[in-house]
Amino acid sequence: MKTKLNLLREFSVPLILGVLTAVVWANLAPESYAAFNHNHFLGPLSFHFVANELFMVFFFGIAAVEITQSCLPGGDLNPPKKAINPLLATLGGVLGPVSAYFLLNRIMGSPQLANGWGIPTATDIAFAWLAARLVFGDNHPVIAFLLLLAIADDAIGLAIIAVFYPDPSVPTEPLWLLLTVAGMAAAWLLRAKSVRSYWPYLFFGGTLSWFGLHQAHLHPALALVFIVPFLPHPPRETRHLFETDPADISTLARFEHEWKIIVDFGLFMFGLANAGVRFSEFGTATWLVLAALLVGKSVGIFALAALGELLGFPLPEGMRYRDLLIAGLIAGIGFTVALFVAGEAFTDPSVQGAAKMGAMLSIVAFPAAFILARLLGIRKRGRGQAAARGW
Repeated sequence: MKTKLNLLREFSVPLILGVLTAVVWANLAPESYAAFNHNHFLGPLSFHFVANELFMVFFFGIAAVEITQSCLPGGDLNPPKKAINPLLATLGGVLGPVSAYFLLNRIMGSPQLANGWGIPTATDIAFAWLAARLVFGDNHPVIAFLLLLAIADDAIGLAIIAVFYPDPSVPTEPLWLLLTVAGMAAAWLLRAKSVRSYWPYLFFGGTLSWFGLHQAHLHPALALVFIVPFLPHPPRETRHLFETDPADISTLARFEHEWKIIVDFGLFMFGLANAGVRFSEFGTATWLVLAALLVGKSVGIFALAALGELLGFPLPEGMRYRDLLIAGLIAGIGFTVALFVAGEAFTDPSVQGAAKMGAMLSIVAFPAAFILARLLGIRKRGRGQAAARGW
């Protein structure tokens, strides 16, 4: 049973089922789907609110765990020098799609679509990891490269959501952010008092942070991003991304271990709440988002990572330029965070639906990367089979 559950999580089955259910429901019975999503679900709260403003708190909290662990001494982003090439690639993975989006919007779009520039900056960590493993094998150096890129990409994505996508219907009230600061202070105090259970951090720090962001008309889903770094953790990181260390029983590790399975299966709820797009809602925003993800990310990542190589910050040993090209294409799978940003970028339901369709269609990067890899002669291999530098 445990193996089956792990397979369901590994292949993002709950999220995919949620997306498929939402798409079928929204197209066969749109009024019923809209009523379910936006009417009362949990007391006065709608299902959409519960999924996006409450459940996603823990999704972004788990992302914050990965970022925190990666930045610790011994982590994959520390010291920064060994992560310079992936970080340059990350920068390209943001600048590339943003530039492509604005350029294409100028050619074929309209000023009303300009706010969607943040949608294609996202990379779905779970799908990217799965696609890279199927294309390259479990032990290829491109796996760690792509995960580092995706983690750093998520960190930038969180900042973009917080800064550039406040609630458009109400003005920001930054004074309320003092509650978020108070939540951080409470988490710091709990850590100073050597509190080992993560529940007080979530209850006191997380609640204050959530209400501060909510009342400031920013995104309360980011509440735990400000609290997670205060959870007690070892002074050094001894594992890589997506690896588990049974010896690590720190507060940070226990929070990740106990909530990750809930988040993985809870993504069904997120998919159900956000992916209800009707096929009639294909539009210009669809093609802008899709092209920016597939082309903008690929070009941006390849260009800046190759520039880093020329400047003396090499790609991981055994990783070639053709591998980098495929990694850039895989990073174009936006999906989860892209769907979230699409829901915040536009208020017009038809434009929002079209943008979400582009985010969902980015999954085509998965088979495209597999086919292109085989055409380029890339086969599954391990680190011990590293090829010569260059192509």
